[in-house]
Amino acid sequence: MTPAILAEREASQQDLEEKGDDSTLNAQAGGTDTEDGAKLDGPEEIPWDWNTDPHNPYNWSSGKKAIQVGSIASIAFLASMGTSIMSTAPAQLKAEFGVTLTQSILPLSLYVFALALGPVVGGPLSETVGRLPVFLGGLIGGTLFTLGAGFTHSFAGLNILRFLAGFCFAPSLAISTGTINEMYKPVQRGLPSTFFILTPFLGPGIAPVIGAFVTQRKGWRWTQWTMLFFCAFSLLLIVPFGRETFHPILKRRRAKQLGHTVSPSPPLREKAQEFLTITIFRPLLMLVTEPIVGLVCLYVSCEFATLFTFFAAVPYIFERVYDFSVEQTGLVFLAVVIGCVLGTLTIILCDVFLYRRQIPKHPPHMVPPEYRLYPAMLGSLGMPVGLFWMAWTSRSDVSWVSPVVAMIPFAWGNLCVFISTMQFTVDTYTGTVIASATSANSLTRYGLSGAFPLFAIQMYSRLGINWATSLLGFLSLAMLPVPWVFFKYGKKIRSLSHYETPTY
Repeated sequence: MTPAILAEREASQQDLEEKGDDSTLNAQAGGTDTEDGAKLDGPEEIPWDWNTDPHNPYNWSSGKKAIQVGSIASIAFLASMGTSIMSTAPAQLKAEFGVTLTQSILPLSLYVFALALGPVVGGPLSETVGRLPVFLGGLIGGTLFTLGAGFTHSFAGLNILRFLAGFCFAPSLAISTGTINEMYKPVQRGLPSTFFILTPFLGPGIAPVIGAFVTQRKGWRWTQWTMLFFCAFSLLLIVPFGRETFHPILKRRRAKQLGHTVSPSPPLREKAQEFLTITIFRPLLMLVTEPIVGLVCLYVSCEFATLFTFFAAVPYIFERVYDFSVEQTGLVFLAVVIGCVLGTLTIILCDVFLYRRQIPKHPPHMVPPEYRLYPAMLGSLGMPVGLFWMAWTSRSDVSWVSPVVAMIPFAWGNLCVFISTMQFTVDTYTGTVIASATSANSLTRYGLSGAFPLFAIQMYSRLGINWATSLLGFLSLAMLPVPWVFFKYGKKIRSLSHYETPTY
């Protein structure tokens, strides 16, 4: 879902194609340069209009586009479910490998850490070799490492293989939004984008349910076999039906088919320098110099870390207070699924009734980014409410229904804040700066999320359930003003940026 997700405007260059840069690629005497470097030389060459070319993903049939969305959504769901499918396995890992409780959580945390690092490589690589090879190669690699994790009898081997599986699956969370943008024009992206965004968020809610039943009845290794079933499903979709969507690569291929001269790709050193700048150096710099990037990353990272803390805290709470079985504890996570579905509906409604009503009031394509923040402002209220509600009703004299229901507003607010602040970030920056901002978000989000479960049990055992969960609530409360401040003072804050931002 992601899920890690690249910015909605990762393919903003494709949007510009419609407006002029390479809207008509006609061969003329003396030749014409295309945006991606294809050289159309000589009067004998065939006139070529990329906008009407059937190889342009914008011109594919609705069915062909839909199956591409289904394919990438299945991989994103697979990647996200890997984060939590082993959340109920620590007890069995302790017994089999003789490790401590904290160590037994490492296979979960290392997988999440890998999700932070995978997009750093997968994103730029997909713009060099294409989206499809990265999707397919990552899926095959993740499948093999998951298979190894299921067979290993070494705890160190399990950790390494889980990390490598997450690293291979991770790019699907980063490049899928770009793939959707390369198939659908802006006015058509609403439904497919919403469908895709929901799938990686469902993974962490559905996987613990599946994991609880298979762990209890078949053993922890069946969490990996279950992952393989989903891997097989994704392979059955993408191998026969997957298609390349990255426009520059498709245009180069098409130029060669039509007999046009194609200029050579940039040298490796130039590509390496661009890669390091976009994915490592600039994201780290933006974290400390750009208030929008720094605060959005901090807010989203704290809330995602809280969600991942639930993978350790929920079994601790419901097994100790309510004597839930492993399977019953897994079912508790369905509250996260319900919250995510409600969050998706909230985002759609805010877009239809709040954001789109601003469009006629402003010049074309000049709606201030702050109007993207309506869902985040609403969601910021839901998270502390859900956490404090859960904190002080998780006791034996209150029905288990209350803390379960309390997880719904938290999950709802978490999705609203994430999607809304990402849209705000995307609308604030331009070009490759967007990729750097989203890379910073991915690194901090999954980095912190992987760390929190490692000390969650110690925190709950020392502070108690009420105050440990309240601590998470106070953290959410401290972050609550972020979208409200950006909504009110966003234009002034944007004007202080070191990078190009909208002035409207």
